Amino acid sequence: MKRLRVEAPQLIVIFYLIILAVSLKFIGISYIDMINESLIKWVMNGVLVLSLIPMINVGAGRNFGLPIGITAGLIGMCIALEFRLEGWLGFGVSILAGSLIAVVFGYVYSLILNRLKGNEEIVGTFAGFSFIPIMNIFWTLAPFKNRQMLYPVGGQGLRPKINLDGYFAGILDNLLKVDIGRLVIPVGLIFFFIVLSILVYLFQKTRMGIAMSYIAENESFVKLSGIDINRYRTIAIMFSNVLAAIGIIVYSQSYGFVHLYDGPFMMAFPAVSAILIGGASRSKATVFNAMLGTYLYQTTFLLSVPVANAFLIPEMSEIIRMIVTNGIILYAFLYEGVKRRNEKV
Repeated sequence: MKRLRVEAPQLIVIFYLIILAVSLKFIGISYIDMINESLIKWVMNGVLVLSLIPMINVGAGRNFGLPIGITAGLIGMCIALEFRLEGWLGFGVSILAGSLIAVVFGYVYSLILNRLKGNEEIVGTFAGFSFIPIMNIFWTLAPFKNRQMLYPVGGQGLRPKINLDGYFAGILDNLLKVDIGRLVIPVGLIFFFIVLSILVYLFQKTRMGIAMSYIAENESFVKLSGIDINRYRTIAIMFSNVLAAIGIIVYSQSYGFVHLYDGPFMMAFPAVSAILIGGASRSKATVFNAMLGTYLYQTTFLLSVPVANAFLIPEMSEIIRMIVTNGIILYAFLYEGVKRRNEKV
């Protein structure tokens, strides 16, 4: 029976989370309120973390180019808002349009990564960063006509934040909401996340999913078996981008706004940190890693805000977030470097 290993990042975050949870008692904040908020934060960020799994398992590294897939979802939502589609129709059209655009973006992205194997994470980081300024030009010049989306003065260019009230804000959050006293469980939101998680899990168990995992473990052996590695990598990258597009739509409906321009700029780093906390490695990630890591990561920073406000200064919560986020990623790179060196020895 395989033992569950707990690495240093997990231990540090769990220990820090316990300290924060104990601190809430001394500053008069309700645990129930924190649990309610943590469930929302868990799912609204969880799909973005889930989107990293296909690329990790195919050996294309942790997707630091996540803003590319996120941007596809943002365009999908803007299309739905342009036609003033409300409720489930607007939400569904956003997912459909965003997914189709994500397939195109993912295919182009895969052409770049397949030419630069072994450097996917560095290339993905710069690809994501470079894509944001290009899209900023698009947001400024895109021919959208809905006045609620445009700058009030001049009527040219989309606003940095577009309000989803009256469209599909909170459509999943409020679906099948169950109240148990003061505890509020967003059943519809969690159910949507679980369905996507099951789909990703089932995909991993298909013949294609198993072949992708073999590519990450031993690409040379898989190539000798006659498998078209670039084709499988392309499918995984496209799938990852589709999940990222859906993820930002889920995130936005909970957030209540569509955040354009530099909004997706740094969203890859918290997602990568979350899946690393969950126990994922460079070449293997599971749905459990994504779900566990997202809850630990998001709950940690949810609790750190009121604690920092009470004991320190408000700005400390953001500083702590950056330290933990970048520290976990740095640890993962150092850990893998040491592990590879030991294997060579």
